[in-house]
Amino acid sequence: MISRIYYKLLNYSVANSSRFLISQRYNSDTTGKPSVVRKNTHPEKFSKKKQLFRYQFVDKMSGDMVELDPLRSAVKEQGDLVRSLKADKKPTNEIQLAVLELKARKKKLEDAELKLTSSKDPFDRVKLEDLLKRRFFYDQSFSIYGGVAGLYDFGPVGCAMKSNFLQHWRNHFVIEEGMLEVDCAMLTPEKVLRASGHVDRFADYMVKDLQTGECFRADHLLKAHVEGLLDKHPEKRTEYNECLTMVDNFSKLELGDKLEEFGVVSPVTGNRLGPPIEFNLMFSTSIGPDGYIQGFLRPETAQGIFVNFKRLLEFNQGRLPFAAAQIGSAFRNEISPRSGLIRAREFAMAEIEHFVDPGNKKHPKFERARETEAMFYSRDAQMGGEPARVRSFGDAVHDGTVANETLGYFLARIQGFLVRMGVDPERIRFRQHMGHEMAHYACDCWDAELLTSYGWVECVGCADRSAFDLGCHSRATGTRLVAEVRLPEPRRTDVIEVLPNKPAIGKTYRKDAKRIINSLALMSECDITGLESAISVDGKYSLDIEGVSFDILPDMFRVDRTTKTIHVDEVVPNVIEPSFGIGRCIYAILEHNFRCRPDDEQRCYFSLPALLAPYKCSVLPLSHHEAFRPLVDEISRALAALDVSHKVDDSSVGIGRRYARTDEIAIPYGITVDFDSVKEPHSASLRERDSMEQVRVPVSELATVVQQLSVGRLGWSDVLNKYPKFEAQENIRLDEPK
Repeated sequence: MISRIYYKLLNYSVANSSRFLISQRYNSDTTGKPSVVRKNTHPEKFSKKKQLFRYQFVDKMSGDMVELDPLRSAVKEQGDLVRSLKADKKPTNEIQLAVLELKARKKKLEDAELKLTSSKDPFDRVKLEDLLKRRFFYDQSFSIYGGVAGLYDFGPVGCAMKSNFLQHWRNHFVIEEGMLEVDCAMLTPEKVLRASGHVDRFADYMVKDLQTGECFRADHLLKAHVEGLLDKHPEKRTEYNECLTMVDNFSKLELGDKLEEFGVVSPVTGNRLGPPIEFNLMFSTSIGPDGYIQGFLRPETAQGIFVNFKRLLEFNQGRLPFAAAQIGSAFRNEISPRSGLIRAREFAMAEIEHFVDPGNKKHPKFERARETEAMFYSRDAQMGGEPARVRSFGDAVHDGTVANETLGYFLARIQGFLVRMGVDPERIRFRQHMGHEMAHYACDCWDAELLTSYGWVECVGCADRSAFDLGCHSRATGTRLVAEVRLPEPRRTDVIEVLPNKPAIGKTYRKDAKRIINSLALMSECDITGLESAISVDGKYSLDIEGVSFDILPDMFRVDRTTKTIHVDEVVPNVIEPSFGIGRCIYAILEHNFRCRPDDEQRCYFSLPALLAPYKCSVLPLSHHEAFRPLVDEISRALAALDVSHKVDDSSVGIGRRYARTDEIAIPYGITVDFDSVKEPHSASLRERDSMEQVRVPVSELATVVQQLSVGRLGWSDVLNKYPKFEAQENIRLDEPK
């Protein structure tokens, strides 16, 4: 008996882009039949009839019938078990085993869904990558020396596209939201990244192929090998699952023993592997000629903002909330980089740190985003085996799916920006981090994932990081990284604080005195109680600062207890952090906009929005005739005067071939100077890339029309309504009418 597979064809009706299908939740009415719950959010693309989708009942995967319902039920069953174990406070090892099984079932479901998303015309990534390399959008760095994995150079087209992306990112976030932009050093002292936790968190173990020297991440190899053994030896499932749950906690010696026990070899050559060795994913270096100061190339741009928080708060006149933004390069020494720009060792990031009062995370502009819809893949949906569902940001915040208004507002802004830059709105979703994925300090975290031929790829992260980073740097430096929030009404409160005896501390500890004084002044009420207790029992208190212990004697401080009337409250701000991986975004946009002409599959092009296109316009003289040169120069000067980037192609190949070349590098509009252009009044044809339609426009108006089209103030339909459609030139040469 054939089981029903409910599946929505979201993108079927879009010409040349029906490559992906996205699963969608359904409700059942009283008759037991599925009923559509999604609103028509794109009326210009999808008719009401097509919105009421048909259901596919069967799909073949490797010749076998695939049912999603049993897979969803299996995930839900395991998710319920994980919740139950956590609620009953079962042993950690038992919970980890259940989470591991949940991840395995969830991956099986997601793999099945991705199989179903392939259309009859599968995406040709080889053809895409060939075009990107041939037209030098980007390519592997140092290729004439054999190249270096994980490093990429952007060519003229890719560089212009990246520049446009970042400029519009600035406009969309920094300018429109009134953010403070900074540009911090990439070279970072070790103590800064140790305080933030990066030195400890970015360490992994790797193993080498003893014959070729190729390196692999040890824990990933062990996981992959043991997961492969699960199907071959189901009788040892318990033993294998225990290994998988502990693999992240293995010491170097234990990891080596397990690799040897299970006979793990190189997945590429089958050669034996060496013992695990420690490897830090940050690029280390030394600062200064003596080499005494250890440093790293930054693994993210955020820490530069956190350490400058105090200056930024002063610049903002001490008021919360405010946001700081930074665009720059980050570096991670990936053991085995792959998938092009998706996993690189040097990559561009654009990050925002929005500082907010922890007691008030409402956003004044949230009402603008309340009705905006997006596809949410919540933590509960993932654990329940349910697909992502479309809902409004207002509903998601109201029922607590998204933690607060500020986080919800930035998610909406992220979606709006990505769609404006050319991301297919039907291939973007927000996936919430599962409990085991989220950092211990995070309140909530969502990834904007884009569907590509690699599957769902995380391109933007948006997290509520609480006060973790500011707290780390405050404790490490003794600097008070706090903000003042005015109280609605003054209040009386008991205040207890340590007043350091600066002369006594300075006489004993000299160069360390400042750190000790700051640390004493920052003590909490609990710490002060411990200080007094230690002094009364032992006659001294051991103060630990960055692993160094200092003895505090009774004459070095006094404890002051008073009652004060306060008008402001000091808070350590929480941080909402949207973080963009620029390379990943650019790759996904290129894939979403890759097209081939229906009548010629070899003629491929990119249908990028004019805002993002590397050049806005091409200028193509029909031939080398001398009479064309003055008009070409005039048009080029007019375009340059309006800051319209353009490319003049006066090569000797035919006009059709030149159109194809400009289409390949995503130029949205093309101006052709022909024999009719020389006749007065001067005019030229203006061609639109996607439709290949042409109109005849006076030369004096061309630059303005293209500029208006490029910034979105005019649409192509407006141009078609205003100017006559161009079919063919009247004159084929200057001295002989057609």
